[in-house]
Amino acid sequence: MGVKVVGTGSYIPEKVLTNIDLQNMVDTSDEWIRVRTGIVERHIAPPEMSSGDMASIAAARALEMAGIAASEISAIVVATTTPDHVFPNTAALVQKSIGAENAFGFDLSAACSGMIYSLELAYSLLARKKYRYVLLCGAEKLSAITNWKDRNTCVLFGDGAGAVILGRTDDDESGQLASDLHTNGSYSDILKLPAGGSRQPASHETVEQGLHYISMQGKETFKLAVNAMTSACKNVLAEAQIDVSQVKLVIPHQANKRIIEAVAQRIDVKEEQLFVNVHKYGNTSAASVSICLDEAFREGRITKGDIVLLVAFGAGLTWGAQLIRV
Repeated sequence: MGVKVVGTGSYIPEKVLTNIDLQNMVDTSDEWIRVRTGIVERHIAPPEMSSGDMASIAAARALEMAGIAASEISAIVVATTTPDHVFPNTAALVQKSIGAENAFGFDLSAACSGMIYSLELAYSLLARKKYRYVLLCGAEKLSAITNWKDRNTCVLFGDGAGAVILGRTDDDESGQLASDLHTNGSYSDILKLPAGGSRQPASHETVEQGLHYISMQGKETFKLAVNAMTSACKNVLAEAQIDVSQVKLVIPHQANKRIIEAVAQRIDVKEEQLFVNVHKYGNTSAASVSICLDEAFREGRITKGDIVLLVAFGAGLTWGAQLIRV
């Protein structure tokens, strides 16, 4: 028995925030942003739209591609750092929205590595004959937790959602070839949302101090991301005994073009093997990898039987890679 990707979908909000727009908001410039990040524009969800709303649209599009009914979904996992509520979980809201009444669901918090972690869970679930289809969603409304007066962070983030449906198949070749997941809480302070949880509940003071916005030590994060993502890629290739030349497409988390290029250089990936859309959407955290996967399928850059390498790095710190045959 194998596990294959049977459908993908994504949703990107209509509103575009360009670098030119940002240079009129904070002390920055289009050139500064392009050179340091590779980002040209990002998309921003309207006030009334939540992460769950975007995930539901992406999920509906994945169901359409898969040609299955929502009632056939066994489980829903929503990877997000911007859930609709502390509780109930966003997966429950997606379940209701798409009509997946037979599915159980939960949220997964692993920041930008959320989809990599979710895939590990999905392959494990589907190894049991009890489940047939698992829906994975990565969804983020990062505009809701971005300080639009902080030029070091506000240029980076955007909103969006992606969805992936995995299903059991009689094709033994499809599925997970190797995986490599890691967490290191020693660096938990370099990238975080300081307030809003039980350690620092919301109060007038936390709001006034701006503690409900993303806090990031950029230089340290950059260095750690390159080393961690490179190591994870090498580990899965070695585990599967596959040379990188056999990989049809490498899909890295879209945080920063310089990070992507540094990792690609270190694992000897050719330009035509690398998927990049950071210039269009910025960093969409847990949504990033699934948005890329959907675009890659719809653009014909990957087809059935191809080997795909997915890799990400995020707050926690969390990082990991998945080598899969789609």
